[in-house]
Amino acid sequence: MKLLLTAFDPFGGADVNPAEQAVALVPDKVNGIDVVKCTVPTVFYQSIDTVAAAIEAERPHAVLCIGQAGGAADLAVERVGINIDDARIPDNEGNQPIDRRIFPDGENAYFSTLPIKAMAESIRKAGLPAHISNSAGTFVCNHLLYGLLYTLAKRYPHIKGGFIHVPYLPMQAAALPQGAPSMSAEDIAKGIAAAIAAIGETKADTATAEGALY
Repeated sequence: MKLLLTAFDPFGGADVNPAEQAVALVPDKVNGIDVVKCTVPTVFYQSIDTVAAAIEAERPHAVLCIGQAGGAADLAVERVGINIDDARIPDNEGNQPIDRRIFPDGENAYFSTLPIKAMAESIRKAGLPAHISNSAGTFVCNHLLYGLLYTLAKRYPHIKGGFIHVPYLPMQAAALPQGAPSMSAEDIAKGIAAAIAAIGETKADTATAEGALY
């Protein structure tokens, strides 16, 4: 099995992105799964094009994208990408779309096709906190998740895809006036590897209760 693992580059004036730092530490082979990596620009549409080109070149069995969720305390396995861009800040090329559909011919939303509950459980079994998230936001992370799932549905329905958000690195949290939750790149990489292992091992996702009240 081959899995394409992607990570965003730094954005919003930051020098680092925990996604990029952690993905670099994930082994190239996890439980017999070949892991190929790709850095993605934090730019609307370019991000989708970059991942689509990597899918065409690598023809993986699954795609897992990683992005930063500043202020999060754990690894958030995303359930759904929605067909809207509503950017609070500009991307790395100054684009700031407001209330714009990503693909006019796409569904209002696409659900992850990875075993998200098994992934969250595997991360927790590895000793790290994780939960299922029901919103990937409306910035480039959701844009890529939606664009990935749109691309897979239209062109590669046999390939599975999904997204995990990760916390700040300690160095990022320490630079904030009030601080913030954080996790080391090594621990984030360990959690990502545990999620990848679950992708390879899980035929049908578990039916455990992972829902949210709000």
